[in-house]
Amino acid sequence: MTGCLSCGYAQEPPLNEPISVRPDRPARVVVLVSGSGTLLQAVLDARDLPVRVVAVGADRAGIAGLERAERAGVPSFVVRLKDYPDRAAWDRELTKAVVAYEPDLVVSAGFMKILGPEFLTAFGGRVLNTHPALLPAFPGAHAVADALAYGVAVTGCTVHLVDAGVDTGPIVAQEAVSVEPGEDVDALHERIKVVERRLLVDVIALLTRQGYTVHGRKVSIP
Repeated sequence: MTGCLSCGYAQEPPLNEPISVRPDRPARVVVLVSGSGTLLQAVLDARDLPVRVVAVGADRAGIAGLERAERAGVPSFVVRLKDYPDRAAWDRELTKAVVAYEPDLVVSAGFMKILGPEFLTAFGGRVLNTHPALLPAFPGAHAVADALAYGVAVTGCTVHLVDAGVDTGPIVAQEAVSVEPGEDVDALHERIKVVERRLLVDVIALLTRQGYTVHGRKVSIP
């Protein structure tokens, strides 16, 4: 699996070869959201980030993330699971919607749906996700609560590439966050989010400036 930030979505460079990054234009990015869109906003607000957010996609209408896209003048689209007979049909339609924007990178920014096989075939190795825990510990939708319940002294956040599993893709970057005495889930999650937003922007900048390759579970950045 190789992530390519310099070629079209239908092309894949050979494994184990350096990936060049096109200097003549910003990388095209589609961001997927399901809720408030604070991660999206971090990307939109980042200075000197060598990307252009070409579209924002959502799995539901009327969410704050879509409002953020509208305020920024970014095209948006909605592909709701309930509008399709099954997940395969939904996955196919989501893939078509994203392919239309020819992204170099797709960012799952709080997107609360598992991406299906057709989507991953089209964009495998080029979908980034963030997770509020130090993977592989505490995957899933309740990572912060699970970490607190386990009694950890340190948790954090992870930026990883998406594969067919739940929070199982190759890790790109991680940062630790200490758990404060007596801290509840909401307070800890808010502190993790601050780090998560910065780490995501840093990773996008690094990958789009330098390119990357994936060898098994190892992401290599020149």
